[in-house]
Amino acid sequence: MSKFGRIPSERRHGNEVFHNGGRQLGFDLLSFWQWSASDVVSNVIRGVLAEYLIARAIGAADGIRDQWAAYDLLDPRGISIEVKSAAYIQSWHQDRPSIISFNCPKTLGWDPDTNQQSITRQRQAKVYVFALLAHQDQMTLDPLDVSQWEFYVVPTATLDGRERSQHSITLKSLRDLHGEPVVYADLRRTIGEAAAVHDAMVAGEVRPS
Repeated sequence: MSKFGRIPSERRHGNEVFHNGGRQLGFDLLSFWQWSASDVVSNVIRGVLAEYLIARAIGAADGIRDQWAAYDLLDPRGISIEVKSAAYIQSWHQDRPSIISFNCPKTLGWDPDTNQQSITRQRQAKVYVFALLAHQDQMTLDPLDVSQWEFYVVPTATLDGRERSQHSITLKSLRDLHGEPVVYADLRRTIGEAAAVHDAMVAGEVRPS
């Protein structure tokens, strides 16, 4: 039985055409992206959008998103990042804004190159960024406006040291840990600081807060 290695991904441009054995069909990859990912309010696409915003902030958006990686982003400085998103306003009918909570469980890491899973549950990234689309007016909601987002940057060691739930964190608990949210322009700096705190906590140089 032959083995199939991992297929390397390439960054597309959008003008690649669909065809039938070489005969062009009159539509391109951009039209597929418009069809499949235009609803940036939906929770699935919003999560990917949050990753993209943070990737842009840290200078890691030149490649492509690796949906099979153990963590969401790798900062050019070598910092692994997990991104979690939430929003008050959803694309479906609501009687009231959503209650904000972020899932952040420990997981079994998986290596897509070997198709092997680790045996120890842990958080795979060094830093967590919790991205909240905080705007609550449906008529003016715009996920492309970074001023409508709140960003909370937390060292993973801080999450590991929590005495309460290890599976999720409420917005109140997150604010107790983090304080005021980080503005978009400060994300890169704050992620670097959080990574340094994580390393110090792991090394025993800093006690959990």
